[in-house]
Amino acid sequence: MESWFLLILLGLLFAVDGVGSSNVTYDGRSLIINGHHKILFSGSIHYPRSTPQMWPSLIAKAKAGGLDVIETLVFWNLHEPQPGQFDFSGERDIVRFIKEIQAQGLYACIRVGPFIQGEWSYGGLPFWLHDIPGIVYRSDNEPFKVKYFSFLIAMEMFSSGVSRTVPATDTPLRFGIMAVSNGEIENEYGMVEAAFREKGPPYLRWAAEMAVGLQTGVPWVMCKQNNAPDPINACNGRRCGETFPGPNSPNKPAIWTENWTSFYQVYGDEPDIRSAEDIAFHVALFIAKKGSYVNYYMYHGGTNFGRTAAAYILTSYYDQAPLDEYGLFRLPKWGHLKELHAAIKLCINPLLSGVHTTLDLGRSQVAFVYRRESVDGAAFLVNNDTTKTVVVTFQDSLYELPPKSISILPDCKTEAFNTGKVSTQYNTRAAETWQKLDSIEKWEEHKETIPTFEDNSLRANMLLEHMNTTKDNSDYLWYCSRFQNELSDAAFVLNVTSSAHVLHAFVNGEFVGSTHGSFKTKTSTLESKITLSKGTNYISLLSGMVGLPDSGAYLERRVAGINTVRVQGEHEIKDFTSYSWGYQVGLLGEILQVYTDSGSSKVKWNTYGSSNHQRLTWYRTMFDAPAGKEPVALNLESMGKGEAWINGRSIGRYWASFLTPKGVPSQTRYNVPRSFLKHTGNLLVILEEESGYPPGISVDTISIRKVCGHVSDSHLPPVISWQQQNETGHNNSKKQPGRRPKVHLRCPPGRSISRILFASYGTPTGDCENYAIGNCHSFTSLPTIEEVT
Repeated sequence: MESWFLLILLGLLFAVDGVGSSNVTYDGRSLIINGHHKILFSGSIHYPRSTPQMWPSLIAKAKAGGLDVIETLVFWNLHEPQPGQFDFSGERDIVRFIKEIQAQGLYACIRVGPFIQGEWSYGGLPFWLHDIPGIVYRSDNEPFKVKYFSFLIAMEMFSSGVSRTVPATDTPLRFGIMAVSNGEIENEYGMVEAAFREKGPPYLRWAAEMAVGLQTGVPWVMCKQNNAPDPINACNGRRCGETFPGPNSPNKPAIWTENWTSFYQVYGDEPDIRSAEDIAFHVALFIAKKGSYVNYYMYHGGTNFGRTAAAYILTSYYDQAPLDEYGLFRLPKWGHLKELHAAIKLCINPLLSGVHTTLDLGRSQVAFVYRRESVDGAAFLVNNDTTKTVVVTFQDSLYELPPKSISILPDCKTEAFNTGKVSTQYNTRAAETWQKLDSIEKWEEHKETIPTFEDNSLRANMLLEHMNTTKDNSDYLWYCSRFQNELSDAAFVLNVTSSAHVLHAFVNGEFVGSTHGSFKTKTSTLESKITLSKGTNYISLLSGMVGLPDSGAYLERRVAGINTVRVQGEHEIKDFTSYSWGYQVGLLGEILQVYTDSGSSKVKWNTYGSSNHQRLTWYRTMFDAPAGKEPVALNLESMGKGEAWINGRSIGRYWASFLTPKGVPSQTRYNVPRSFLKHTGNLLVILEEESGYPPGISVDTISIRKVCGHVSDSHLPPVISWQQQNETGHNNSKKQPGRRPKVHLRCPPGRSISRILFASYGTPTGDCENYAIGNCHSFTSLPTIEEVT
């Protein structure tokens, strides 16, 4: 069995390109592809976080941005949602995704897991693993390894088109097109290895040996694993040029597997903004220190459709990446990094084969210099001072370095690029309301049934753990009980402690209160005054999850759900923790699939507002798709918490009522891929847990509405102008005729400049959102620009 496992991994990471097989090896300097050392720039684009219709455009934009490699995780629980039931269709079609990468002339990096984290529910592991006797995830555990092996066999058969259930023992298992540069074993295992004690190191060695032992020459990586045996130990983080201790062998290259372009966002948090200048600085520093591979995580984040997001993670994923959630350019981040890549590639020869030296240029300034036997050279001038612009002397010439910046000199003389000087254009993304869904008569509602103890066939004399009961088939689990009360209209207090993400409480069918946790606060307590009737009373508690956990050791031991239930009266406290409880997995509307055309007809829909409001209500309406090709989004700011479906496809969870410290929702607009839509008659179904207002929803289009640029005499010309003049031989001066800073503005495809909002030649102040004329200004600035446009 273990030998088969090795063979399939060989196939999984076997390297081919659009022409034929590529031989991928490495040494202490870099990856070597077909005998050539390479400095590679990579970007993470996860195939299920976009759609197949988007893949060609995303990959093309990544290539235009100077990337050489597209990286993706492999999502085991997406492909094998139930044991032995495999799905590689639609956005799950990883082979189609890799073929598109290859068709556009790029390499691919496949991170095969089994654990991926990635803010993906359960770290990519199928929840059904939890029920396998004796299993321990990510340890030296046979049941875990055997199940993962079976999954890889299924992937091999899908990619090769072979319809067999048992692999032929005399044929190597190969993924004919599955990767082209490198792959990753496990993910950040060094962060949990010690927790597994004696079972950790053997698992680490096993994972390494099953790949490297084949001697295929295909590189394997272990990120955040400084003790990686033979695979390449790599760095994750924002500042790997400063924090990475380096390869643990002189025969391994320096690789940065995750350069976080922003950071994942959880409900209740503000977005994490990382500037183009900061990203560029740390990439340039990593390369200057002999780094050879940088992967941007994420280059395009995309969308966590359905229930795929991990605990408390937003549906929108890494929207601040160089390509935003909708696949639009986020400028200047995309453009500044494109210039950086071009500048570094001007230095390729000395970087890969030159002699490396370091020169002190000042207290916090240093030069990293690469020379090839006096033939040519390249230099990286670094200013580590975070507050001061400094002027340094290098080879008898003066160079101005802004705070925390690096200047790249591809010929040791000419400044081609500085990480702190953004010369590329900026843009502003805007949403325009296409249609307000404010016609009340077009909305219908269906109230979710609040179950009671008698409605449930699943019963236990204890409070069951949420995740092990739902098996990830739903976010929701009803806990229902009943008890007798001898007094009429008696006042009591309901006290519930919960490790669920959300709790809604009902007594005798009436809502009595709710509470929720947060990414940092794992438990919550509900304390509500209730009135009980004489005779039988019913308690119905809805435990809700907003994604499963995705990190840490012993994931199979995590618990969630209701912890304790007490009803306190004036003279007594009833403890229901060990009482008789009935359970319902999921909401009835989910079970009936009322969000689909067929399921919607199975229940009665009433006119919106025809009866008293109830928490847990389904709403539906119809709308037409916006004209054009611009991305589409639903504005759900008027809603509370729930999930939305369009034509039966979930666009993800929403939680507009969970506000940030600034008092606004973490996310208001939710991506609706064009491929989800019909031209007319689109069915929108909303599950609202709280008190949202559906007529406040709008269908919006997303586009770039404004572009701007700002340069001064201290800015650098575009890198392409350095290349062009260098090719003509005019490279003997730092400042050459025709090679000057330029403002170059370009509208997105299909759009043209409608008007010039502002132009100032002089000393303008502000930025692209807030701008003003300075003390010095040429009044011909605007007329001149208008004349040429």
